[in-house]
Amino acid sequence: MDKKKVLIVDDQNGIRVLLVEVFSSEGYQTFQASNGKLALEIVRNESPDLVLLDMKIPGMDGLEILKHVKAINRDIKVIMMTAYGELDMIKEATDLGALMHFTKPFDIDEMRVAVNMQLRDGESNNCYALGS
Repeated sequence: MDKKKVLIVDDQNGIRVLLVEVFSSEGYQTFQASNGKLALEIVRNESPDLVLLDMKIPGMDGLEILKHVKAINRDIKVIMMTAYGELDMIKEATDLGALMHFTKPFDIDEMRVAVNMQLRDGESNNCYALGS
């Protein structure tokens, strides 16, 4: 069975490193990008199953990246990460096809559970142990 692919897009290195560690240990193949241009290259080349996308990225912002991701492949699941209560942007992201958003600082376990639900949903009915 192919590993599911998760792309983490955030300009903050610490967040990328943390999320790559978490999702690699969950058994996903992880990719990371610090900007939109790189993120879209990875989307084109690797076709990730899910993208964790920061709303505030210098250059191309999260909404713009989201539009491009959905234009490349509508089936890619996108979860937004936002540092602010930007409700209008969150609403727009949802309208553009984002599944949900996490406000920073997010609870890493909640995010792990959410990603697992999105990527393992309907794949099998096995029970996955949460936590350690």
